[in-house]
Amino acid sequence: MNHDPRNEADHNGDNVQPDTNAETTLHHRRIRSFVTRAGRLSPGQQRAIDEFGPRFVVPYSPGLADWDAHFGRKAPRVLEIGFGMGATTAEIAAVRPGDDFIGVEVHEPGVGALLKLIGEQALGNIRILQHDAVEVLEHMIAPDSLDGVHIYFPDPWHKARHHKRRLIQPKFVALLVSRIKPGGYIHLATDWQNYAEQMLEVLSAEPALANTVDGYAPRPDFRPVTKFERRGLRLGHGVWDLMFRRR
Repeated sequence: MNHDPRNEADHNGDNVQPDTNAETTLHHRRIRSFVTRAGRLSPGQQRAIDEFGPRFVVPYSPGLADWDAHFGRKAPRVLEIGFGMGATTAEIAAVRPGDDFIGVEVHEPGVGALLKLIGEQALGNIRILQHDAVEVLEHMIAPDSLDGVHIYFPDPWHKARHHKRRLIQPKFVALLVSRIKPGGYIHLATDWQNYAEQMLEVLSAEPALANTVDGYAPRPDFRPVTKFERRGLRLGHGVWDLMFRRR
């Protein structure tokens, strides 16, 4: 999914990247839910990639990954699609040290920024994939293996004629659900009411999911409020969280 242009400075998870071949069982045409933009790495981001990338970046491979080996332990595992510049990812990982986090992000400056945070905060429970999220889900994540999925502030594609490009669509949600354990969760957040309504409709229509509340969920304590979100709230903008569990 395209980055929302607002994401570049401080938005977390506003970029998601599903895209797959027509031959797959889930999509009948090539879908590309992100736009690759030229991004210039800062010297600090480049140093972080050089120093921490070999340990924390998992190369894409079209086969199931051994996540226990990558993390060096067996622990609850959460996939985050589109972590932006990584600030929220790092904060959640810090307050949930018993859980492991797989972050998928296509934009190299974001990868470098999160690696910098990993180094500064000595976070051992994050691994990064710089690749298309659909292919990661289809090929590297085993069915019924995830304890949770986070997708925060994906591009709203706010023009009506572009709504079909939005990430949260029935086929993509079905793919996500197939990789989540029974009892595992999907947590979404958006600041676009129209997209929130679509998310609620799509997730509610998926028979393998159950809403944890009636409608929209309160923001869970583990999801920090970003600088962008605080700014929007001061201006009276809404933010909608959705929390569903797999049956």
